[in-house]
Amino acid sequence: MTTIEELGYSDLDYNEIIFPRLGLDFHIDPTAFTIFGISIQWYGIIITCGMILAMIFALRNMRRIGLDPDRAIDVIIAGIIGGIIGARTYYVAFNWSEYAGDWKSILNTREGGLAIYGGVIGAFLVGAIACRLRKVRLLPMMDICGTGFLLGQGIGRWGNFTNQEAFGSNTSGIFGMSGGRIQTWISANYAPDVLNPAYPVHPCFLYESIWCLTGFVIAAIILKKYRKFDGQIILFYLSWYGLGRFFIESLRTDSLMTGTLKISQVLAAICVLFGVIMTVISFSRVKRLGCDYILYCDTEESKALLAEADAINQKNKKKSESEES
Repeated sequence: MTTIEELGYSDLDYNEIIFPRLGLDFHIDPTAFTIFGISIQWYGIIITCGMILAMIFALRNMRRIGLDPDRAIDVIIAGIIGGIIGARTYYVAFNWSEYAGDWKSILNTREGGLAIYGGVIGAFLVGAIACRLRKVRLLPMMDICGTGFLLGQGIGRWGNFTNQEAFGSNTSGIFGMSGGRIQTWISANYAPDVLNPAYPVHPCFLYESIWCLTGFVIAAIILKKYRKFDGQIILFYLSWYGLGRFFIESLRTDSLMTGTLKISQVLAAICVLFGVIMTVISFSRVKRLGCDYILYCDTEESKALLAEADAINQKNKKKSESEES
């Protein structure tokens, strides 16, 4: 394996990120800017952009699955809040030794510390409650959210890039990366014979980003042309994301652990098994019911709710035009 120095790089500064075999060299300060004495991190900006794009996609396709966007937006906002709380709670719970006795640090997410699985769990739980309160059908809502999860996660992983985190073991592959913060972290936590800062490491954030964005494209195609039952895409999400995460997590060196097991790998395996089994069962049910099975978007309930929403929007539009004139 060739060292970073032999590849033409040495004495990396703390904010320098390199892909030596690709000849790429970046200098990225994790702090994007400071306003009123508060440092705004690229990590937060990128994750926020991912959430906004996922929300836009969801709202643009809400009627396709038979849901009223005006009601669904409340569910999405509630899910985002639940996701952020869940992601932070999950991360802190499995890194409690770092936060015990320092309650203020628990609330500081600007430099990282959000676990995707916790975010998904939190978003699902709070979103399910919001669906019930706003009378939005859960499974169609989960389908649109599953597609949005893949888009948001695919973009959000680049927040790990700016923080120089979510990397893996040493590699001689063409996408191997390194950075000043990466080298410092490795030197402080590993012996050179286990993980050596002199060699490139796997950019696991990049692998997961590509995997999620590929999944998003597939899910969007299913949503548009091939959705056979409500809940199909959320099951695809669990299977697709779980499969990729299981293998990518095996490369990572900063995984949350329980004993000798990587928590994310265990959860990934559970997600894949559950997703695949439930997909097979659901397709069998649809095949058995034949024309008796109806997607929610084709039901009279959905059509009536959308017609009611259109009537309200039209009334509000006329009222607004009347007031302006």
